[in-house]
Amino acid sequence: MMHEVDEVLKGLIGGGALAGSGIDVSFDVPTRDWAARRNAPVVNAYLYDIREDVSRRQRGRTSLRDDRAVVVRHRRPPRWFRLSYLVTAWTKTPQDEHRLLSAVLATLLPHELLPAEELPGALGRLGLAVPVALGDFQSEARSLADIWSALGGELKPSLDLAVTVPFPAHPDYDAGPPVTEGATVRLGGMDGGPPRSAERAHRPHHVAAARAAREQAAGSRTEQP
Repeated sequence: MMHEVDEVLKGLIGGGALAGSGIDVSFDVPTRDWAARRNAPVVNAYLYDIREDVSRRQRGRTSLRDDRAVVVRHRRPPRWFRLSYLVTAWTKTPQDEHRLLSAVLATLLPHELLPAEELPGALGRLGLAVPVALGDFQSEARSLADIWSALGGELKPSLDLAVTVPFPAHPDYDAGPPVTEGATVRLGGMDGGPPRSAERAHRPHHVAAARAAREQAAGSRTEQP
């Protein structure tokens, strides 16, 4: 999933205010050695923190149905993880870096929620929108000074970007076959005595009639204004 988020961010940053500028979007670790090798303007989005958003954790499972409304598979709710990126601009002058950061900020601000249909691969197939937060919090465990100290570089102007994405907790698993014969009820007598009533069962035609009634009721609800 993380490489798909990188793909989305690269398209957003490079396709907004920077479109046609030829400025690259990099996900490398911005160390001193990396900065020394750089010979062209670049926007760097460094993934520095990954942690679960426990406030989004859900229990239970969801049912996947076919075109006949029959449950065919079960799926556990995904776990949501916040991917935190340190976005910086690298040019020869601070003024140009500030212009680049301003362009990135203008590009990302309108995208507070990424719809599922705009997401690639397995991330898009989950059918869930992905929230994007920009510059409104810091990682609970790491300050910017700590991050730059760990990278061995000097503190630079940066944008704190977080993308909260769903990760499948478990693979889907098949559901049992649908019930077609219905339930059978037998009432036995006390202490091994004779049965207290005859066997009663829902036969296939009863099950079919109940299904047709449910479908008719669902159609009536859909047609109501």
